[in-house]
Amino acid sequence: MDNSSGVGVLDKAALVLSALESGPATLAGLVGATGLARPTAHRLAVALEHHRMVARDMQGRFILGPRLAELAAAAGEDRLLATAGPVLTHLRDVTGESAQLYRRQGDMRICVAAAERLSGLRDTVPVGSTLPMKAGSAAQVLMAWEEPERLHRGLQGARFTATALSGVRRRGWAQSIGEREPGVASVSAPVRGPSNRVVAAVSVSGPIERLTRHPGRMHAQAVIDAASRLTEALRRNG
Repeated sequence: MDNSSGVGVLDKAALVLSALESGPATLAGLVGATGLARPTAHRLAVALEHHRMVARDMQGRFILGPRLAELAAAAGEDRLLATAGPVLTHLRDVTGESAQLYRRQGDMRICVAAAERLSGLRDTVPVGSTLPMKAGSAAQVLMAWEEPERLHRGLQGARFTATALSGVRRRGWAQSIGEREPGVASVSAPVRGPSNRVVAAVSVSGPIERLTRHPGRMHAQAVIDAASRLTEALRRNG
């Protein structure tokens, strides 16, 4: 085997996973694709199933398991966070306002990275803060491209409307004025993963006195540029 690592059982497990990359396979299909003996292929597939790296479809064929998607998502998040620091710092320096990166988690959004304004009045959102998905420009961005059923559910009790979200999709950015917190305005844009799905929202936020009642006019382009840089980084490594 050209790509042998010297750990035979791992090499064989990798063969099984690679064989399933092209779609569901019966045991006979696995044997044919990997060249492994039937009992070996069966034993490895069942062991990988135990660890959720392999699963079965409705016909009982072997398929790639959910654990692989979880690991891929974690790898994507690590890449996002590794790139976020300098991008948010640049966004803060360009706009003079605090910059944040949010990811959705269920009915909440979490601030996973931030660059604070160095002095004066600022909107501080500590990393790790959980905020509702019902208000704020980042919530609008994380909601706007959801599938219709989830979108409809998410709008119940929200401070924004379906019409507002359709405007977000058209423009490619969102703004809010006193929506999440009185006196605070913000502008957000979507970060997309390799599959073009929205995976995060980049924001700047600060007092309405500075950002005005039309914060998008001032900062939309800078926020879109920051979101594009993060999107490019994820696609480059995707």
